[in-house]
Amino acid sequence: MSENLNINEVPEEKNSVADMKNEIFDWVQNIVFILSAIVLIFIFLFRIVGVDGESMMPTLHHKDWLVISDLFYEPERGDIVVLSKNSFMDGKMIVKRVIATENQTVDIDFEKGIVYVDGKELSEPYIAEPTHRNISMSFPATVPENCVFVMGDNRNHSADSRDASLGMVHESCILGRLLLRLLPVSAFGTVN
Repeated sequence: MSENLNINEVPEEKNSVADMKNEIFDWVQNIVFILSAIVLIFIFLFRIVGVDGESMMPTLHHKDWLVISDLFYEPERGDIVVLSKNSFMDGKMIVKRVIATENQTVDIDFEKGIVYVDGKELSEPYIAEPTHRNISMSFPATVPENCVFVMGDNRNHSADSRDASLGMVHESCILGRLLLRLLPVSAFGTVN
């Protein structure tokens, strides 16, 4: 008895190998697409930066990881920002809090440790201790147009706008505003 073979039939084993190869290719293609999308989102919309130092304690700690964005950002008093200015610490990125914006006047009573903006004492429950450390700026000082005055929350252990080498920071030096703390996981979320 002779068997009739259909030349269009492919053994079942070859079909399953081809199906598996196609499925693996689809998975790899999807993963590459997703990773590319994530990279583009973080290049154009968000950045992830690490905190280096203790100048923002108790709000932020050394080695915290933050998500920042400058998309549609207009500085406001109280914002936590990441900035870089070539004349300060060789352009290293630093994290500080915006204390005053353009045309506002900052004054600091270093004996009492009180910061004033436009003659009003700031309520600052986020600071580690009163502001007793004067660096090299003269006060009162008015913030120029398109600039901000920034300070660290750990006032007596922070190099900030009180240092003339940083001074008033032009808005173009602001890399982004803090949106979210990623790490440590126990502190994940927004920062007040």
